[in-house]
Amino acid sequence: MENPLKIVIAGCSGRMGHVLLECVFADGDLQLHGALDRVGNPQLGRDAGEQLGVVSGIKVTDSIEEALRNADVLVDFTRPEASMAYLDACQKYDVKMIIGTTGFSADQKQVIEAASKTIAIVFAPNMSVGVTLLINLVQSAAKVLKEGYDIEIIEAHHRHKVDAPSGTALRLGEAAANALGRNLEACAVYGREGVTGERDPSTIGFATVRGGDVVGDHTVLFAGTGERVELTHKASSRATFALGALRAAKYLSAKNSVEGKNKGLFDMQDVLGLR
Repeated sequence: MENPLKIVIAGCSGRMGHVLLECVFADGDLQLHGALDRVGNPQLGRDAGEQLGVVSGIKVTDSIEEALRNADVLVDFTRPEASMAYLDACQKYDVKMIIGTTGFSADQKQVIEAASKTIAIVFAPNMSVGVTLLINLVQSAAKVLKEGYDIEIIEAHHRHKVDAPSGTALRLGEAAANALGRNLEACAVYGREGVTGERDPSTIGFATVRGGDVVGDHTVLFAGTGERVELTHKASSRATFALGALRAAKYLSAKNSVEGKNKGLFDMQDVLGLR
């Protein structure tokens, strides 16, 4: 491509970072512009493509200013604290941002929303095209199965995941609650132990599994009398999240001024035209 989209990857030495690098290198419409990682990371100063057998000419750095200068989009799948620092820098250098990080507090989400008044942001707990479709299906199912069906959300991830329930599980819960006119904060049940009494039919339950190398499984269960409806998505590769994030980057940065986004807060439903 004559004018490739200049991408910066945060956390480039991590599991998602490696997959994002692979996907950027494989896409002729994209160009790796910067590779960020935390202070003290042993990969600092090395070529970002070294562990993939690629000579990219881009050195891994902990300098946000160095990585973002003249960049188009920063893709971030790190931790909330790091994401907040990257968000500040993106506003300073007028760089669009894709946020796939999960575990944000309510206050941090408000900061992201405020930042979207000056830069364009795609913020989604799951960048998968399939999960985005699942959210829509859950909304539709909840509207139909609104009486006589209990809603439970079961999610499983690898042993290294630090937040629970997953951001995706919470988003699925929000989709169901919104369709039913409920407030998820008021009706969510995150754990059961001991003598809990009968299930309150107005609640939405969450169950969390952590173990091994599970990339990410999510099931929304509508349990009625005599039947169950289960909507499930299973990710077998992190590539699905990386490809979705890069699709989001292209959505924000279309060279056509009619399509490109200069500011605003978007999610994957916007990216896929489902809203």
